[in-house]
Amino acid sequence: MALPRYMTTSEKVSYYGLRVFVGAVLLFLIAPIIAIMPLSFNSEIFFSYPMPGFSTRWYVGGDDGFLTNPRWTDAVRLSVIVAVATTALATCLGTLAALGLSRSRIPGRAAIMAVLISPMIVPVIISAIGLFFFYAYTGLNGTLIGIILAHTALATPFVVITVTATLMSFDRTLMRAGASLGAPPHTVFFKVVMPLILPGVISGALFAFVTSFDEVIVILFIGGPEQRTLPRQMFSGIREQISPTITAAASVLIVFSTVLLITVELLRRRGERLRGVKPS
Repeated sequence: MALPRYMTTSEKVSYYGLRVFVGAVLLFLIAPIIAIMPLSFNSEIFFSYPMPGFSTRWYVGGDDGFLTNPRWTDAVRLSVIVAVATTALATCLGTLAALGLSRSRIPGRAAIMAVLISPMIVPVIISAIGLFFFYAYTGLNGTLIGIILAHTALATPFVVITVTATLMSFDRTLMRAGASLGAPPHTVFFKVVMPLILPGVISGALFAFVTSFDEVIVILFIGGPEQRTLPRQMFSGIREQISPTITAAASVLIVFSTVLLITVELLRRRGERLRGVKPS
């Protein structure tokens, strides 16, 4: 982008200096990713640069491969099951909560919102300890339903915040217009409200999925020995035996997270277009 001619030399230096600084910070943040992904194609079992050779054995190498070892594939399968169930529950609960809190005449609205988003503020280790003792009394420790409910509690705040942000720019006169034309409340919701807030709901669902899929602290406290999700398997692998298979798993997660972030950004832009806002 060409700079305006009226900018002074100091302003131009500040302009380019800021961009160089931001680029350096970005490079610093993604440096671990740049280092990890090439190591997943190392032909040897040790970590070193330069790599002695190129190989895909840590992805599809029999007992060493991330995609072929039953321990890793079972962990991925369990993580997906838990994440999908968590996403469904968190999306429903978070969307309903956001719709209720978006109304102006809600007593104690700030207090309710603070309670709903508290799992994002409270350290996860505190939540894990609390869940462990609570599940000890209810018998949910070591059960799949217990893990799903715990992940739902952690993921719901992301849906609430995302859908609430979408509803901030929602034109409520459209709801009144639909009601004035004789449409019942459920028809107004599914025909008018839902199509406009759907990008925000999907974005919240993606955040909920990632929150559940990447969670490791809670599962260490409430999960049974046979319930090894992918993050728990990676954590155990680091403690028991450091293998390049972990770098392959990390690379797959990095690619997966990047695709989700791109999807969220595309949904955000689509939501802005639906609301008549120029995408930023």
